[in-house]
Amino acid sequence: MSTLPPCPQCQSEYTYEDGSNLVCPECAHEWSATAGEAVEEGAKVYRDAAGNILQDGDTVSVIKDLKLKGGGGVVKMGTKVKNIRLVDSDHDIDCKIDGFGQMSLKTEFVKKV
Repeated sequence: MSTLPPCPQCQSEYTYEDGSNLVCPECAHEWSATAGEAVEEGAKVYRDAAGNILQDGDTVSVIKDLKLKGGGGVVKMGTKVKNIRLVDSDHDIDCKIDGFGQMSLKTEFVKKV
């Protein structure tokens, strides 16, 4: 009996290891063998614009200029945001940006540094 998890795409039980990845021979889906261990069952996974998994305390960089609501200015592309906090709301990241104060960002506009 295999101790490997079933394929997350097609639920096939015939998965096998290929280096550090798991592979499904039926649908050819590949995924990281360690990705499932770090995430609790049923927990929401937050990913940046490049698909990297984000966690509380990570440092991210803004990937495009973001206009602030209320005419408060613009957060420029490349701005680093340290010590993010992930929340379950319409904006996934709560953070503090120097010069702007407390704000919320969406994960689709940041990349992990």
